[in-house]
Amino acid sequence: MMLAVKFSRRRFGALVATWAATLVASSSPFSAEAGSPDAGKLPTKIPEGTVLRIGDPETQRALELSGLIDQLPFKVEWANISGGPQTIEAFRADALDVGSVADIPPIHATWTGLKVKIIAAKFRRDPVAHPIYQLGIAPGVEVKTLADLRGKRIAFSPGQAQGALVLRVLQAAGLKKEDVNLIELPSKGDAYPVALASKQVDVAPIWGVLVKRYLRQYGADGATSIPHGLRDDPDHLYAPQAVLDDPAKAAALGEYVRYWALASRWVEQHPKEWIEGYYVATQGLNSEDGQYLVEADGRFDIPSDWNDVIVRQQATIDLLAKELNKPRIQAEDLFDRRFETIAANALNAS
Repeated sequence: MMLAVKFSRRRFGALVATWAATLVASSSPFSAEAGSPDAGKLPTKIPEGTVLRIGDPETQRALELSGLIDQLPFKVEWANISGGPQTIEAFRADALDVGSVADIPPIHATWTGLKVKIIAAKFRRDPVAHPIYQLGIAPGVEVKTLADLRGKRIAFSPGQAQGALVLRVLQAAGLKKEDVNLIELPSKGDAYPVALASKQVDVAPIWGVLVKRYLRQYGADGATSIPHGLRDDPDHLYAPQAVLDDPAKAAALGEYVRYWALASRWVEQHPKEWIEGYYVATQGLNSEDGQYLVEADGRFDIPSDWNDVIVRQQATIDLLAKELNKPRIQAEDLFDRRFETIAANALNAS
């Protein structure tokens, strides 16, 4: 990089300057655009005083409980932020360097003009048997199969994982948007179970302990749920391109991905500590609910090769682009493959 600046200042002429830039581009780890097929190696030097602003509350707690947090080779400013809308807003405000989301927020961010990259990908080993979401059915509504969704009012949140799941469920059922009534509702908190219970909608994707609570509270009134039968398990870390272009922060993110993987393994290997230290101590759940969530999660999977991940992401993009009238983008462009093997290698090395 310094060589390119030197030649430019001496005004050697177009030919020499071009040669110099080409030489530097082939040797500098920071020369290629992050995530491009010919991108250079990820920086590894973390200057003293480097700070990452991280929105990943679950990993933060896992790092604290495991003691791994004391090993992080950079400073952290933790933010109680997760999910697409919050992380995108924080990215735009330059208040966050990396966030934890599903597969839809990076797509939505790109459509809104915010350049971001996925830097870590985690899934569930048996995703259909361990889904994140179930389709909650309002009391008195008859839905036993996906085909029964025809004509129903379905909660829909564009730009979030729940919205994409609804579109994929309709696709699997051979239905079009016109065959149902999509009701746009934000999926924050318990908004969907409340909408179901009050019969604002007939069907809504609900997740985690909300499924258990919904059936416990309203099952006597006829509330039910059915599995959707699809994989809904993407769990990603993503960051703004501007952050990834900073060598110090990019190097720190590489280390964070490594510890993110180690924290995931610690959670799986220490379910009792996780239930009490996270679900009970910080989420206000009881031990029974925590055990329910641990069992629902199953075992995690972190691939060392993103080829299949990118194929699935492209299928999601194509569906959303068609149904939401958005431009088609390339899934490959959403992944910074400099980070591709870091998490899996961290697990294999320890």
